[in-house]
Amino acid sequence: MKITLNRVNDNFHFELKNERGHIVNVDSRPEFGGDDQGPSPMELVLMGVAGCSAIDMISILKKQRQEITSFKAEVEGERVQVGEAKPFKNIYLVFSLEGDIKEDKAAKAAQLSFDKYCSVSKTLEPTATIHYKVVLNGVELAKV
Repeated sequence: MKITLNRVNDNFHFELKNERGHIVNVDSRPEFGGDDQGPSPMELVLMGVAGCSAIDMISILKKQRQEITSFKAEVEGERVQVGEAKPFKNIYLVFSLEGDIKEDKAAKAAQLSFDKYCSVSKTLEPTATIHYKVVLNGVELAKV
């Protein structure tokens, strides 16, 4: 896996590209000297957790022939000061699924993602605690 980074302006706007040519812009907020032309690197980390676990969950549910009509996630990160850095201490996810999905299968898909499959959350495990809950057709199922 390889990423290339190119600086776009005189501040903190960067264009990152993977080997397949997909481009993501990264920047900093104006209060930190950036121009707000893309998410911050820490926001990308949260996006990575949400995306990774969503891929896992949908893959698991599809294999179990569950009918997903809507899948959404919200993720928030709580950071702490460690020296000069501010890593995530806690990450909170809420998955909202709709469709003809069995409750136990939806809850198990989330559990498997975080316990076994999601490489992003596994990377963060040594420093951040990941909490999640699953809401299926408007009803909360699992909370960790």
